[in-house]
Amino acid sequence: MSKYNDITKPPPPLPSVDLKELKPGVSLLLPLTRRGYGPGLIVLTTDTNDPLAIKDGVPSHLVKWAEEGYAVVGIEERAFAASGDVSTLLLTLAVDALAKCDKCEPKGIIGLVAYVPSLWNKIAPALENVPEVVAAITFANASDVTGLASCKVPLLRQIVGTDSPRTDSKQVTTNDNGPRPYYYPDIKSCEFATPFTPSFHYNTEALSHTRNLTFLKPLMGGPYFDLETIWDEHTYYEFTDRSVEHTMSTMVQEPYVNHVPTMTGGIGREALTSFYRNNFIFENSLDTDQELLSRTIGIDRIVDEFLFKFTHDKELDWFLPGVPPTFKRAEVPFHAVVNIRGDRLYHEHINWDQGTALRQLGLMPEYLPYPYPLADGRTPTPGKQFEYKVPVEGLKVASKMRERNSVPSNEMMEYQVKEV
Repeated sequence: MSKYNDITKPPPPLPSVDLKELKPGVSLLLPLTRRGYGPGLIVLTTDTNDPLAIKDGVPSHLVKWAEEGYAVVGIEERAFAASGDVSTLLLTLAVDALAKCDKCEPKGIIGLVAYVPSLWNKIAPALENVPEVVAAITFANASDVTGLASCKVPLLRQIVGTDSPRTDSKQVTTNDNGPRPYYYPDIKSCEFATPFTPSFHYNTEALSHTRNLTFLKPLMGGPYFDLETIWDEHTYYEFTDRSVEHTMSTMVQEPYVNHVPTMTGGIGREALTSFYRNNFIFENSLDTDQELLSRTIGIDRIVDEFLFKFTHDKELDWFLPGVPPTFKRAEVPFHAVVNIRGDRLYHEHINWDQGTALRQLGLMPEYLPYPYPLADGRTPTPGKQFEYKVPVEGLKVASKMRERNSVPSNEMMEYQVKEV
């Protein structure tokens, strides 16, 4: 009996969005995971008209952290506009809401992320009287670092700007109450981590988010998920049961897949569902197999090194677009970087050695024309041409990836240009 869901029955529905406004500018979003519960998190953000926005696959702060498995209280900048000891009142409101939330577990362990440094400076002094907050993160510009408020809880600082030292610089310092700061000297504004702003920088925000998780989870006791089981479940539905609906049920609201060499895949749920249905799940050869060679597991991702083995008995338009079947067997080195958000997949970055795939299928010539003068200025004799030996091998590449001593190293260094 399979340990996964029966594909003859509909897959479980996606987690439902449950947003509650606590007061203007303050809202509570329950975890958007299959598990359905998780620890509490307070997020300080810029003002927004739509705290649940997802644009071009990029989720709002609340949605992203809820997909990570947290019960999230978002406090917008406008909520701090009232007079009086607003910070203490807002913290009390957030902590009380999480304490009463039946989807917030465990109780009394809360993290805080400030995406706006001015809001961090307002809230930090009040943390001394809120023992439930056990870890904090703030983003800031390098020019504002000296003015950042201190606190007694472990604090991670994410610093941007040209005044930031490089990570290998001797200027890098540590916090008394936390790890060393992370610096982003090539980024101009700390709003790089705030979606839907002109300064938002997708890749750098993703990097900072992984660092946030690495910092928060040990201090908060999670939430932790079995990433290997989640990835294995996804690939089971892809390659064994071959169910589009169940494959997509293992992914967040707006996932994507990018096959780097051929630029195939799908960005967003609709496009990816179509790709899986029309170009992938039912199109792979029946004898497709994956030989796992290594696996690296991070706080929010898996990196697999494996051999993709198949008989090229049909056109694989995701892998070899436009190439008719050769009916040859191939074993191709692959790498997969799989980002898992909470207990569902967000993205797959898949790369492989297209050269060795073509060589194994008899589609890559041993020599190709070299159309340039050589380094010493020589040109071909009239009526002749230079050819270079293509630095691509066939099955030997898979063999050496599997067993390091199966093929001698550096043989290609003997390759030379010839005149024909």
